[in-house]
Amino acid sequence: MKSLAWTTLAVAAIAIMGCNLTGKYTVGGNLTGLRGQGLVIEDNAGNDLSLSSNGAFAFSTGIKNGGAYSVTVRTQPSNPSQTCTVNNGSGTIDKANVTNVVVSCTQAGRFAYVANQLSNNLSAYSIDSATGNLTAVNGSPFAVSGTTPVSLAVDPNGQFLYVVDNGSNDVSVYAIDNTTGALAATGLPLPTGSSPEAVTVDPTDSFLYVANLASNSVSGYSINSSTGLLTELVNSPFAVGTEPSSVKIDPSGSFLYVTEFSVGKVAVFSIDPSTGSLSTVSGSPFGAGTGAVSMAFNTAGAFAYVANETAATISEYSINTSTGALTAVSGSPLSTGSSPESMAVDPAGRYLYAANVTAKNQVAAYSISGSGALTLSGSPVAAGTFPVSIVLDPSGQFAYVANDTSNDISVYAVNAGVLTPASRSPFAAGNQPHSIAID
Repeated sequence: MKSLAWTTLAVAAIAIMGCNLTGKYTVGGNLTGLRGQGLVIEDNAGNDLSLSSNGAFAFSTGIKNGGAYSVTVRTQPSNPSQTCTVNNGSGTIDKANVTNVVVSCTQAGRFAYVANQLSNNLSAYSIDSATGNLTAVNGSPFAVSGTTPVSLAVDPNGQFLYVVDNGSNDVSVYAIDNTTGALAATGLPLPTGSSPEAVTVDPTDSFLYVANLASNSVSGYSINSSTGLLTELVNSPFAVGTEPSSVKIDPSGSFLYVTEFSVGKVAVFSIDPSTGSLSTVSGSPFGAGTGAVSMAFNTAGAFAYVANETAATISEYSINTSTGALTAVSGSPLSTGSSPESMAVDPAGRYLYAANVTAKNQVAAYSISGSGALTLSGSPVAAGTFPVSIVLDPSGQFAYVANDTSNDISVYAVNAGVLTPASRSPFAAGNQPHSIAID
């Protein structure tokens, strides 16, 4: 009887520890974008871990239940020099291993890619790291597998370019030559819903999502990290309200945000880290303005912004990082006096840049306050005709704008909210460039 009682107590103890015989739990996550050498991260300012390749990682020293963890970058990589940041890096152990720390490494942009929707091709450029000027890559423009390419995304490791084709209702994969920037089609296009408009990849390079405007849905895919090829998720497509026009994932990789164009709302979904499946968060959808067409986050994932093209406003929100819910910042929405189409936030999270279409054809800069509120910074600068897509180089040195009607790319040097045209800007693109992405 004594032996039986002891066994029962032992089993109970193991169950309490979540089958963890040491009573300690590991802290780990996923690393993306590493190209340099010498990256060292640490937990609680003492538990060092050297990382040399992308993928999953875990610290060897465990932490007891209830103990705090805090993951930071101790030594940034070099050769090439990179900046690595941490999301989901701190918290308290709750009877389980931590697996959702995200370490993302970036460097100055090397290549730029543009989707030309009417000429059905992709322009590719190398980037001059000193001036931001663009030079066409040999072989550019590259033919697309589908028709009417409208949206692009480079995976976090910089190996693959994903292209959404609005006319043929599919998404294609292209391998990026690490030396030249040239593109090569990989595999066959996969079907999406009707009239796909936008694409995004999660920070861990595990999942890809496409907004299908006409079928009111989001298609989800898992990514093969070696080949870049996609497999549609079991429960895909996922229903969304009305006319999903853009998709964006917060920096932690926990939540997917979808703008609904005609009704002026933002649908928010939590992302299952194991399967990529989506589930609606409480309170979703959240109000925006009519013509909600694109979205941007600050680097820390504390604030979100929606460009409302028809309403000529920008909606400003604080984000509940635990639930993904949005709360309007005091004074939101901000009247812009023109129609914002696309936005980008600098890596330091101090400024937001908006490409404004309509007759003004300008790019405006806004400073971001500690509460997330926006204030116009200086005078807007001229762009080409109908600027529809803006991105910042990952180092924050340059801004790139695709001008849909003038068929070119405007390039600017960025300095504390001030945009200065590059010496040879603008640069010729194909017919109706609609989206631009930086590797």
